[in-house]
Amino acid sequence: MVDVSDSAVIEAEMRGKTLLVYWYLLGSSSTGVGVREVQRSLGFSSPSVASHHLNKLLDLGLVDKSSTGEYFLIQQVDVGILRFFTKLGRFLVPRYLFYSVLLTTMLIVYLVFCGWYGYIPNLFALIFSSIACVILWFETLKLWRQRPY
Repeated sequence: MVDVSDSAVIEAEMRGKTLLVYWYLLGSSSTGVGVREVQRSLGFSSPSVASHHLNKLLDLGLVDKSSTGEYFLIQQVDVGILRFFTKLGRFLVPRYLFYSVLLTTMLIVYLVFCGWYGYIPNLFALIFSSIACVILWFETLKLWRQRPY
């Protein structure tokens, strides 16, 4: 079993389908998942492929196996692309999403209040906040496209 604090080893092992299986376990419910469920959900060619990647996660100390053969996530790690995602309920969303929504909401509220009170919006505030919104939404969507599945 690998020490969970050794993120370099975990990052080296969690690539490709192993990362895909780990991503699936992060998004699954708290009940365990079986080998066939992983195989069907991720479209693997056979249960042995799913079993191999689940056992890799077991060796890394990230999952545990029950006596009934179900695998449970016991340790969450932020390695590789997982650093840029956060768990929101059952969903993993890019961390930039929160900043994108916040800044866009602030820009809209600013424009609404300027309209209500008859103020002319500051040109520099509009330019810089619009540029920031575009950049943050671009980065959010770029990360969303890079997710394992």
